[in-house]
Amino acid sequence: MSRLADAFKQKPALIGYVMAGDPDTTHHLAYARAVMAGCDILEIGIPFSDPVADGPTIERAAVRALAGGARLADALSLAKELRGRESEKPIVLMTYYNPVFRYGVERFARACREVGVDGVILPDVPLEESGAAAGPLAREGIDLIQLASPASPPERLARLAKATRGFLYVVSSFGVTGARVGMAPETRELVGRAAAACRGVVPFAVGFGVSDASHVRALAEAGADGVVVGSAIVSRIADGETPEKVGAFVRGLRG
Repeated sequence: MSRLADAFKQKPALIGYVMAGDPDTTHHLAYARAVMAGCDILEIGIPFSDPVADGPTIERAAVRALAGGARLADALSLAKELRGRESEKPIVLMTYYNPVFRYGVERFARACREVGVDGVILPDVPLEESGAAAGPLAREGIDLIQLASPASPPERLARLAKATRGFLYVVSSFGVTGARVGMAPETRELVGRAAAACRGVVPFAVGFGVSDASHVRALAEAGADGVVVGSAIVSRIADGETPEKVGAFVRGLRG
């Protein structure tokens, strides 16, 4: 059983996000360790200059990281450090295709295996165009995690559920990432459709807009196997909260 499959034994599996190189490459390990300690899966963002799926909070984190010199290699080094500290929790990289293409897809897949990465999310690569990345990643034992949106009809959700590896990332609302006060009205209906498509096939996690324990609880009650929290964590790092305080926030999301 892969580490990702094992993580979803916890219901809901909590997936926490950090940006590599944020607030800088000196301190990002401390924040990543704190977030990882409080969740079941750690998602590490690779800074990129055109993060089309990300809202202003994560976009600003990418800008800070890039200004500090952080690149794809720093995200790989961060994953290696975390894995080297004997953590068996899954690590997923979230990046766009351009940095992977420039780095070399085969080389990237090998590097992911070498540093202990379990999965990769490419939000700008739709299912129909994912073969160039899926093949090399699969050969190295790395899961390519597909995304579904509120616009995905049942038949597409079924295709995505069969094609994805590790889990299916379900985008809870239209638009970009970012903490929201309340859950979008379409979210509960989407979770129901995703559950019908994924049941007995693969677990699914819901992200975009999850910012507090009430959101996590509501999604779990609606049937989500996992919940992704990103901007709410990144905003606390940007505000200068200590790793200890950020870690406490993550642990409190299960409240």
